[in-house]
Amino acid sequence: MSFRKIFDPARHPRPMRVACFMSGSGTNVVKILENQLQKEDRCPYQVMLIFTDVFDPSNQKCKAQSISSEYEVDYRHNDITDFYRCRGRSSKGDLSLRPEYDRLTLETIQEHNLDLIALCGYMSIVSQPLLERYNDRIVNVHPADLSVKDGNRRKYTGLNAVRDAMLAGEKRLYSTTHIVREKVDYGEILMRSQPVDVILPGGVTLQDLARPENAALVKRIASEHQARLKERGDWVIYPKTLEMIGEGRYSLDEQGNVYVDGVLMPDGLRL
Repeated sequence: MSFRKIFDPARHPRPMRVACFMSGSGTNVVKILENQLQKEDRCPYQVMLIFTDVFDPSNQKCKAQSISSEYEVDYRHNDITDFYRCRGRSSKGDLSLRPEYDRLTLETIQEHNLDLIALCGYMSIVSQPLLERYNDRIVNVHPADLSVKDGNRRKYTGLNAVRDAMLAGEKRLYSTTHIVREKVDYGEILMRSQPVDVILPGGVTLQDLARPENAALVKRIASEHQARLKERGDWVIYPKTLEMIGEGRYSLDEQGNVYVDGVLMPDGLRL
């Protein structure tokens, strides 16, 4: 069985060149950069670019410019709201235009000679131009255990994964890094974090949370758990995943199976 490394340091005797794509606070970008700086010359990856789909010079909605300035990393933007507005659309919901947007993004980032793209709270769905150009080399972190299935589908995908897992009665929450594919949150799993326990307020049951009148309470509890999961999950496994890719430790075969150090890992590496 033949398999290929996501990044092969033997062919590229230098740190893996990474772009971080972000749309908001960029906390994952900061943790990836902090890890890089902490390891100095020993870090197997180097963030070459911070890219955002939100042009926000005020740094109120999107911190991309301030992070790039603080860490002295190049910065590029391609504002997706402006892109859609110029084409007569009031929102970015029309995905038929997304390939054109991503082709423009490719032109924006091409000078950086990137090896890998890390989505870090990037809120635009990635389409074929990017997926084809960086095949197997776009990764993301998701606030759920993507190995959990309901029939043939992954059970906890999408923006409300933490809420959905809690309401389904999961006792523990996980973060997962994965390769990005056309179907959102369905790429190959690379790593799963240590768990974060689900802790409900005193006197509150799952039955209480299921009641429509408690929607605000559910939202608050889910937000609190997601913040804990980001700290103990995302911020740990995302830099570690990039390190291991940069070291050439992750490979894929022709069927899309994941290998770590040559060992098959059907659900990724579990910490």
